[in-house]
Amino acid sequence: MKFPQPVPVREIATKIGATILGNADALAYGINEIHQVAPGDITFVDIPKYFQKSLQSAASIIILNEKVKPPAGKTLLLCADPFAAYDGLVREYRPFIALDRTIHPSARIDPTAIIEPQVVIGPEVVIGPRTYIQANTTIAEYTQIGADVIIQNGALIGTEAFYFKRTAAGYQRWRSGGRVIIEDNVEIGAGCTINKGVSGDTRIGTGSRLDCQVHVGHDVTIGQRCLIAAQVGIGGNTRIGNEVVIYGQAGIAQNLTIGDRATISAKAGVSKDLEGGKLYFGIPAAEGRIAYRELAALRLLPEFFQEYYK
Repeated sequence: MKFPQPVPVREIATKIGATILGNADALAYGINEIHQVAPGDITFVDIPKYFQKSLQSAASIIILNEKVKPPAGKTLLLCADPFAAYDGLVREYRPFIALDRTIHPSARIDPTAIIEPQVVIGPEVVIGPRTYIQANTTIAEYTQIGADVIIQNGALIGTEAFYFKRTAAGYQRWRSGGRVIIEDNVEIGAGCTINKGVSGDTRIGTGSRLDCQVHVGHDVTIGQRCLIAAQVGIGGNTRIGNEVVIYGQAGIAQNLTIGDRATISAKAGVSKDLEGGKLYFGIPAAEGRIAYRELAALRLLPEFFQEYYK
């Protein structure tokens, strides 16, 4: 998530009640989680075992709750509750805006786009040329949709990330300050749900096709020309390469990488990174030729034991 304009770190420190360690003249250009940060971004850490990862990340400004030596070129903001500080900044710079009409006046819709009745379009949405959005679809805040996109009936684009911090009082929701970006010539099936990023982007690449009732979690990146069949679920922050095929009801866990041109069979359960260019099958998903051999061997076990125990 990028700020509308750079914010002095002194101003950020005042807002969150933090002490500045390191460069007090830095400017913040955005705010993001550790796995999404870029130079100029703010991130936060409140668990000691992740301190080094945060300090060594691309983030320029780090909110934390333990005094450490600032790495060269970085600014640390020391405060009591880094999560509350981070979440408060997201809420301030990307506040929730409730809709009081079907299409928010800040939405920018190309005049050649076709918007059927009962489509809801939120604040700061961008819809490109010749895009066709069918009835009863919701396009939530800050979503960007390219040219020649088709979104079928009842899709929900830009829903809140399923992302919570566990506290003594229960699960506390993060404000989702990210976006969904749908590139050119994408087709989204009826009833699909696509979460926006927590503070980064969920992205569907050019030429990809999603069948009905596919769920795409927060901060997922789907590459170009992918084909994803019905009832597939993709966990948050997973990276899917180009020309990947995923058959129906496959489930893919969070924080994984699927290589280019991989094929994932129906009902497969993916729990680890997969190399590109191979077929995967089963639960947990394994390379197809190995998994099929294992199944064939299992079918022979009764006969083997009968011979063995004669």
